[in-house]
Amino acid sequence: MISISVSEDALQDLNDGYVFYETQSQGLGDYFATCLRADIESLKVYGGIHRIVYGDYYQLLSRVFPYGVFYTLEDSLVTIWAVIDLRRDPAWIRERLID
Repeated sequence: MISISVSEDALQDLNDGYVFYETQSQGLGDYFATCLRADIESLKVYGGIHRIVYGDYYQLLSRVFPYGVFYTLEDSLVTIWAVIDLRRDPAWIRERLID
């Protein structure tokens, strides 16, 4: 089975998303966190089947929110590097992943 590691940057992305949605409507941040957690947990089974978008980065599309989970796969370890709102400029996303 695949193991999952989440970088500090990705944890900050998740927290930022939570805060954004919670300010939109009370409880929406919790729903965001629950949905993204489920998406990330699915990588234990489906890690490596997603489209490669930049270099070695795979992109998992969230099922509910307009977010992409960007990860790499090495042996049986998925490392999540970023969780980004896909409504952002693609050039910004690319820069974020490459840096």
